[in-house]
Amino acid sequence: MDTKLAQIVKELFDIDVEIKLTRPDAQFGDYASNVALQLAKPLSKSPRVIAEEIANSLRASGDFDAVTIAGPGFINLTVSTQSLLDELEHYPQKSRSGESVVVEVNNPNPFKDLHIGHAYNCITADTLANLLEASGAVTHRVSYHGDVGLHVGKSMWAILRYVDGDMSRLDAIPVRERPAFMSRMYVEGAAAYKDDDDAKQAIEFLTKQSFGFDDVFEQNVYDTCKAWSFSYIDETILRLGSHAAEKRYVESDADALGMATVKSQVGTVFEESDGAIVFPGEKYGLYTNVFVSSRGTGLYAARDLGLMQLKQRDFHPNKSFIITGDEQKAYFEVVIKAAELALPELSGVTKNIPTGTVKLSTGKMSSRTGDVLNIEWLFEKLHAAASERGEVKDVVIIAALRYAFLKVRIGSDIIFDINEVLSIEGNSGPYLQYAHARARGILGKTTKASVRPVELGEAERLLVSKLGEYSDMATQAMNQLAPHTLCAYLYELSQVFNRFYEKSQVVGDAREAERVYIVHAYAETLKRGLTLLGIPAPEQL
Repeated sequence: MDTKLAQIVKELFDIDVEIKLTRPDAQFGDYASNVALQLAKPLSKSPRVIAEEIANSLRASGDFDAVTIAGPGFINLTVSTQSLLDELEHYPQKSRSGESVVVEVNNPNPFKDLHIGHAYNCITADTLANLLEASGAVTHRVSYHGDVGLHVGKSMWAILRYVDGDMSRLDAIPVRERPAFMSRMYVEGAAAYKDDDDAKQAIEFLTKQSFGFDDVFEQNVYDTCKAWSFSYIDETILRLGSHAAEKRYVESDADALGMATVKSQVGTVFEESDGAIVFPGEKYGLYTNVFVSSRGTGLYAARDLGLMQLKQRDFHPNKSFIITGDEQKAYFEVVIKAAELALPELSGVTKNIPTGTVKLSTGKMSSRTGDVLNIEWLFEKLHAAASERGEVKDVVIIAALRYAFLKVRIGSDIIFDINEVLSIEGNSGPYLQYAHARARGILGKTTKASVRPVELGEAERLLVSKLGEYSDMATQAMNQLAPHTLCAYLYELSQVFNRFYEKSQVVGDAREAERVYIVHAYAETLKRGLTLLGIPAPEQL
């Protein structure tokens, strides 16, 4: 309906205007618009006169049972039954057709634990990729991981002490115990780096060696543990209900290209400072960041410049999205500004989308010391809580996790409550799964073919009207990259269906075939919305 009204305004006044219809009290109609008030100043006309012109065109379209004007120029619309039903056949707009986008869908580092924040970022990124793809963009999912650097040195120090020259000690670790082993090794290395000067020196040597070990045995240990890490990361991504990455990038691939870019533009974009190479961010209202250390090694920022060029080489994207925790927001502002100056051909391509922080009742997660809320802990808690209810299904766990993260505006902090996210009575993923399965169950009890209604009762009309909003709500979520708006709509839709079902018998009613049509439309709409969010919609639970 927004589009129809915008078209009429364009035809009448040759003005493009953004239409946002609102829902008035039912007594005033299905929709209301203040567009006449918006146009009064640019047209130098009375809003009431403008409203009359628009109303006449709306009436002539035949799509409305009533078009009335209230107050200074508000337009109230009562849509005809058949036009309401036609809305169910509309699909979201593909506003990004012809575009190419890259989304960094996961970026945990090997040799370290995976924590709840990784789950949040991964689910958010995967869903944004879904929305971009649905809006018509050719979407490439990639991942990026730190396979070199200090965290590798810390882990390798502890791992080499553990194996003590005997590779069979690694081989003996069962697959299911490897993630916990890797986590323990990192914690031991981090503690030693902090408290033991000899260990610190050894770890710094191993950090340099992480780009390529001189010792064959050490390289073998590194390769083995890196492979373990990536295998676990890939497995976990799938357990979260997310898609696998199309291509994996690692820091060691991006290092040389990033270093060359920085060094080639010292004196123009970058500056030397105490032996290091920095980007003078203060000149641009940001902060100064080191890209190459005084020891001549490239740091994260230099590698990110290299990564941008690798993505451009491989995919030539119009946009490249990086989803990170909000603590990296300022960092990426610096890196993106440096890229705009050093690599003008990439200006405007990379966009960082910062997420919020996941908190429990105990407060914000810690890091570096081993007391993180890791993903295995999260899965265990969810499975235990689900087991108490007899609902140990992976699809329910996926729904609980994804919806808990997606229903909150991206960038906001999340208070994570195990029981709440698994609830089948509130605003949760499992609740919407059960709502879908319930509708499928109703359809499974009927033997009648659906028939498009000719008229609609009050409860039917409210549900059909809400179903008709899906196209606009999905389009809004796609265009704004705002999955929380789609979550809110799906929950509201399920509530409207509940009220419909309380008042409207389906199976065995004289209007069974027409109500089957409506229930089927509801189930399909709910499924489409859940699928966009990456949430399974099983027909039975």
